[in-house]
Amino acid sequence: MAFGKEDLSRDSFLGGRLSLFQPRRGYRAGADPVLLAAAVPARPGQAVLELGCGAGVAVMCLGVRVPGLALHGVELQEDYAALARRNAEENGMELAVFTADLRALPPDLRARSFDHVLANPPYFQTVSGTPSADAGRAIGRAGETRLSDWIDAATRRLRPGGYLTLIQRAARLPDLLSAMDGRLGSVVVKPLAPRAGRAAELVIVQARKGGRAAFRLLAPLVLHEGARHERDEDSYTPEVRAILREAAPLEIT
Repeated sequence: MAFGKEDLSRDSFLGGRLSLFQPRRGYRAGADPVLLAAAVPARPGQAVLELGCGAGVAVMCLGVRVPGLALHGVELQEDYAALARRNAEENGMELAVFTADLRALPPDLRARSFDHVLANPPYFQTVSGTPSADAGRAIGRAGETRLSDWIDAATRRLRPGGYLTLIQRAARLPDLLSAMDGRLGSVVVKPLAPRAGRAAELVIVQARKGGRAAFRLLAPLVLHEGARHERDEDSYTPEVRAILREAAPLEIT
């Protein structure tokens, strides 16, 4: 069922460079997809696919940072897919969105390959926690598709030498790495720590199809300044503020 006007809010990303509709209730994008998009090492002229694109936040943030990309998205839920198409049109961007299960992609998409695949798979397994009453939020937080299926679908769509970039909970890093088979290599993990001295809660993982470089665990990116949240305004570190507000890249080096 399509979202009604009263169901949506219009939110700014990248310091107002993007203005996107999101559901007031259900899955709503925050900083995570912006950080994911910032980590994709895309160059103008390349082809990009986002699996589980939702309303299109991550793939469109990437499109703003790197003009001239051929942008594509796959989304299981038709209402979110339609919202992604609307957001692209409202922002004057070309984004081809396929409504499909990533485990059964349409022939037209299976016939294509991409320089980059990015994804923000659900953070929680369906066997844990209490399911959300909102279907969109439930699928966004704890979809039924296995993490290994996300990795396999992404790997199949990558060109040789192409990059897979994901964001995921740090607790699921072992599952993520174990799902990567011999088709992927040159794996790099960038932990995202909420504050200095705190354990990472999220990780960005990047791998290359056919890569042979050694595994690398990088120093964490610290998201917030100070030891605790002490004021109503945001407390992002300068590096993170530049990513979220100025469309700066997140260098995975």
